Amino acid sequence: MRHYEIVFMVHPDQSEQVAGMIERYTGSIKDAGGEIHRLEDWGRRQMAYPINKLHKAHYVLMNVEAEQSVIDELESSFRFNDAVIRNMIMRAKNAVTEPSPMMKAKEERTERFSKRDERSEAPAEAPAKAEGEAEAE
Repeated sequence: MRHYEIVFMVHPDQSEQVAGMIERYTGSIKDAGGEIHRLEDWGRRQMAYPINKLHKAHYVLMNVEAEQSVIDELESSFRFNDAVIRNMIMRAKNAVTEPSPMMKAKEERTERFSKRDERSEAPAEAPAKAEGEAEAE
């Protein structure tokens, strides 16, 4: 079996269907004896250039290990699904399991926001404790 990296873009009006599409595609890969090494739903993002007068799309990235017949089946299902705007299937040399740069940036952003929230909550708690100590005296 070979390793593949698959990226597909879904019409933004069809974003609700993405979970079902992912489930269907991963199910067909697993049923054929393939393995999914990485699955990332990047969500709605701005496209670099408009496609069919659309400026946004819902992006999904998958790194899989599968037979060529499964990849051909996936490609035909992408082609006949009107919700899929674009897709790209590339052969990879080995399995990629670590998060993509897109997801790393997203994780770093959430860490920064959580740290910022913790810092903003800490000063608010300090005056409340000081008031409680003053009342005790």
